[in-house]
Amino acid sequence: MKFKRKNCRSHGFTLVELLVAVAIVGILTAVALPSYQNYVRDTNRSVAKAILYENAQFMEQFYTENNRYDQDLAGNAIVLPLIQSPRTGAIQYQISLQAIANTTFTLQAVPVGSMVGDVCGTLTLTNTGLQGAGGDVAACWNR
Repeated sequence: MKFKRKNCRSHGFTLVELLVAVAIVGILTAVALPSYQNYVRDTNRSVAKAILYENAQFMEQFYTENNRYDQDLAGNAIVLPLIQSPRTGAIQYQISLQAIANTTFTLQAVPVGSMVGDVCGTLTLTNTGLQGAGGDVAACWNR
């Protein structure tokens, strides 16, 4: 007696096909994740630089009105309008006024949270427009 074989067609994926797909996803992730993280760091740094410039503009307006950077005509100390970057959400940079005198100031953005350990470190901006960074100043400010 002859047995008739049914045409059996398997549905689904083989183990080898699944392993190849997982390997491809792993390789793509290994390539894409560092690029994405660099993009996020660059964006956070750009926001901090913009806030430093906004605070510098505020300081110049304050100087125009009071003829000094450190206090107003009534003797009240200056308070920066923006003290964190970004304005809302998780803080990436703490903005502060350092080395203030009646005719000079230095603003600084200190990295916190996920930005700690960034290659640019602390960003600074003076009343003369001098830019500073914990890393390569040109690379950190011109990206």
